[in-house]
Amino acid sequence: MSTSLTRTSHSMSLLDGEIVEENDFGSMRRITADNLPILNRLSIKRVLLNPGAMRTPHWHANANELTYCVSGTALVSVLDDGSKFSSFIVKAGQMFHIDSGSLHHIENIGADVAEFIIAFRSERPEDFGFGATLGAFTDAVLGNTYDLPSSDMAKIRRSTTDHKLAGRVGNPDVPASAYFNDPHKFDIEGQPAGLTYAYGNARFARDQFWPALKNISMYSLRIADDGMREPHWHPVTAEMGYVQHGDARMTIMSPDGSLDTWNLTTGDMYFIPRAYPHHIENIGTDEWHFLIFFDQPFPADIGYRASASAYSREVLAASFNTHIDDLPTFPFTPADPLIVSRNNPVD
Repeated sequence: MSTSLTRTSHSMSLLDGEIVEENDFGSMRRITADNLPILNRLSIKRVLLNPGAMRTPHWHANANELTYCVSGTALVSVLDDGSKFSSFIVKAGQMFHIDSGSLHHIENIGADVAEFIIAFRSERPEDFGFGATLGAFTDAVLGNTYDLPSSDMAKIRRSTTDHKLAGRVGNPDVPASAYFNDPHKFDIEGQPAGLTYAYGNARFARDQFWPALKNISMYSLRIADDGMREPHWHPVTAEMGYVQHGDARMTIMSPDGSLDTWNLTTGDMYFIPRAYPHHIENIGTDEWHFLIFFDQPFPADIGYRASASAYSREVLAASFNTHIDDLPTFPFTPADPLIVSRNNPVD
């Protein structure tokens, strides 16, 4: 049994993650399977863009992207296949989705730092920067592409190195259409909570509300100091979470019976393989907020509270190797609540 409260094979601090790029324009840090080997089908990145800075146009070769805007105001542009182009504004509490292979950029058009938490549907996402790919082709090839003389292309500084963060010259060019709704965009914090209790709530970004999602989804979960995410498992869904705010304790059980129990704080991320039982408990003095990503468009779960109602007391006694008279009186629960109150102190 492992009961480490600081180190585990399931979790790392994203704030101290691998530096992808860091300069005067901002920073990019990530955690992939190279840093946390347990990751499978999911990975995570944190991007900070200073005012006037951008994540330059790029695409992901092997992963859909699901992004949550933590702070700031940004212009996102997307060129999908079939020459379908979109541009839209995202603000704090809003999200956007990008298909694998679609060209896109993120540009800070506000006066404050813009922060994004990005989940990828691959444990090792692969990127191509549009600017870097120009370095793959000759002046003549590019001239032919754009119906220009090759000498025009020779003036562009080109290499195959991707400059991921760059600064904008002048004011942002924001089309009026960017302020309209767009299928790539979803205002998750503007949605009514799908589940609401006195001790917590959850908002859902999944395909029933956001048809753009194909193989990824997200929950915005808040739990007060008197609440707990009950023990549960996701039958066919892996889970990757990020602590946006607060302090919590998590326990995960592996198939060999080993346990990991550790504390999480703001900036930490974690990963839970499919069907591994786990729970999350608030150990702080105020509400915690988790961004929880899944590798399915509609995650399903089975909770312990409903599980105890699914079987007779005779079956439960046999399962727990306990005399039937020693079983507690489990409350009948035909529909699992997801969030429960924490009536007992942390043990």
